[in-house]
Amino acid sequence: MTNIKGKISGTGSFLPEKVLTNYDLSAMVETNDEWIFTRTGIKERHVASGEKASDIAARAAGEAIKDSGLSAKDIDLVVTGTVTPDMVFPSTSCFIQLDLGLRPGIPAFDLSAACSGFLYALDTAERFIRTGGAKHALVVGVDIFSRIVDWTDRSTCVLFGDGAGAVVLSATKGKSGILSSHLYSDGKSWQLLYSPTTIQSSPFEKKGLRHDQPYLRMKGNDIFKLAVRSMSKAITKALKESGIGADDVSLLIPHQANIRIIKAMQERLKLPDERVFTNVEHYGNTSAASIPIALNEANKAGRLKKGDIVVLVAFGGGLTWACSVVRW
Repeated sequence: MTNIKGKISGTGSFLPEKVLTNYDLSAMVETNDEWIFTRTGIKERHVASGEKASDIAARAAGEAIKDSGLSAKDIDLVVTGTVTPDMVFPSTSCFIQLDLGLRPGIPAFDLSAACSGFLYALDTAERFIRTGGAKHALVVGVDIFSRIVDWTDRSTCVLFGDGAGAVVLSATKGKSGILSSHLYSDGKSWQLLYSPTTIQSSPFEKKGLRHDQPYLRMKGNDIFKLAVRSMSKAITKALKESGIGADDVSLLIPHQANIRIIKAMQERLKLPDERVFTNVEHYGNTSAASIPIALNEANKAGRLKKGDIVVLVAFGGGLTWACSVVRW
C-alpha cells in the first residue's frame, strides 16, 4: 500500500444563481464599491436564495464525478468540509450520497475546519486511499456564509459569498497525486475568527446557550498578519518535504479571502502573477468552497497540465490552516 497515493481525477463547482455586487451592498450598509474593492479585491459574490448547502454541494460533486469519467457507483467515500450544514445531523455528506444516488453503505461524513475545511477533507480522504480504505473518494467543500454573517456589519459582510466545489480523489501508483499534505490548528486564538452556536439551551442549563449576536466575528488586522505568516510557512515546509523548490511551482491556488493577503503571500514566495490563481473578485471568500472552486476553474481554463506542481493553501477559523502539494 505504501506506493499508493491519491490523484485528483475530476473537478467540479457550483455557485448559487443570485449575484450580490458591491453596488447592491452599498444600498444595505454604509459602504461603496471603491472602499470594498481597494481593501479586498472583491467586486461581487454569489449568495444563496433558497438553496441548501447540500443542494449546491451535490451539483459540484456531480460535475466532479462526470469530469473524472467515473460513475456514481464507483465512489466509495464522501468527505465534506463545511461549517454551514443543512442540519446538525444528518451530515451534508449523507445528503450528497442521497442526492447523487451513491452506493449505500459507503462512509460519508463532514469535517469542521472553516476555510481550511476542504484541505482537511482532502488530507483525510487521501489517508483512506493510502491505507486501502477507498479507491475513489468524493471530496467536497461547501459553505453558505450569507446565513451566518451580520449584514449590518460592513467589516465582515462584504467579504463573504456562497458556493461549493468538489474533486474526485482516486488511488494511483503513478507519479501524479498528492505529494505532501500538512494540517495545523491553534485553538488558543479562536476568538480572532469565530461564529457562535445557535443551539438552544436545555431546561437544565443554569445559563442559556443562546447568543445575543450569533453572527460571524473577526478581528481582521490580526487575521491578516497570521494568515500571511502561517500560510507562507506551511507552503515552505510542504515544498521542502516534497523535495520541490518554489521555482518549480506551476500554480499556487490559495484560499480566496482577500487579494491583499494573496499578494503579500505571493511576494514572500517571489511568485509572478501568472503562477498564482485568483478569482476573489467574482466570488469573495466562499470558505471551504474557495479552493475547490478555484481548482475547477483553473482546470477548465487549461491552466493545469500533466506533471504540473500545484500548491493549495488555506487559513480559517479555529484557528486552522493547511497546505497540500499536488503533482497534476
